[in-house]
Amino acid sequence: MIDFIGDIHGHADKLKDLLNKLGYSINNGAYAHPERKVLFVGDYIDRGHQIRETLQIVKAMVDAGNAIALMGNHEYNAICFHFQETEGGHLRKHLIKNIIQHYETLKQFQNKQSEYEEYLEWFKTLPLYYESNSFRAVHACWDNNNIAYLRKTLVNDRLTDELIYQSVKQGTALNKAVEQTLKGKEMKMPDGLFFTDKDGTKRTEIRIKWWENPSEMTYKSISVEPLENLPELPVDSNSLVSIDYYLPNDKKVFFGHYWLKGEPTLYKDNICCLDYSVAKGGKLIAYRYDEESILENAKIIYV
Repeated sequence: MIDFIGDIHGHADKLKDLLNKLGYSINNGAYAHPERKVLFVGDYIDRGHQIRETLQIVKAMVDAGNAIALMGNHEYNAICFHFQETEGGHLRKHLIKNIIQHYETLKQFQNKQSEYEEYLEWFKTLPLYYESNSFRAVHACWDNNNIAYLRKTLVNDRLTDELIYQSVKQGTALNKAVEQTLKGKEMKMPDGLFFTDKDGTKRTEIRIKWWENPSEMTYKSISVEPLENLPELPVDSNSLVSIDYYLPNDKKVFFGHYWLKGEPTLYKDNICCLDYSVAKGGKLIAYRYDEESILENAKIIYV
């Protein structure tokens, strides 16, 4: 009996409203439910104005055994932004766009450096994925090959300091597995096309629906984001990220990351995205899971 909750991005008021709506209340300093627990799919920091309070709520629930918290790409990025390279600089470069992405988090921990570093240490304890007999959960993308690689490489499904340093090395198996698990799969747009993302960055690659067979999709239909300039052309076989995609008979999988808009709904009977852009005026959503064999739209709850 798990309640999956999507990307919070520092919106503690919305989180408290959602937990209250789900029947959780404060018990010994942490939100608790008499019969259920929460699984958070990552991205607790950046964007919003209540990042410290969000972390306090989530960590308290985890420490009390009332929740499981996964690592999101924003927590991973924050670790890399903080980790120094041996030859100088940081694993995540302090470029303007990276500083802007982390700005709200850094500002809210101003003069609280030791507290922030404690949370960075906590981020390293967060697993990159979770699997039970009936479901899977991950921040951005469950690729069976990537997860199999991470299972044998990570320590208790977590990144050690040594693995964090290795994970930023472009082109390695670990880099690919971590990047796709936390940030999803991408595909190059047809020549000459690009779009500007929510942060104003020009991009020539689209995030793809990794649960769809790319050989049956067009550029427009395989893109998670509804981009007007994408053509209704079959995906070029040379552009395929992988022949592997998530199958309809695979376990139910819950994830966040994709900044969806509109009324929350399921993609498929076994596919549930929990990110509906709370940091851009959207909704914070949960899926109330009771081990049903097929996911149901009626089990989606949001504020």
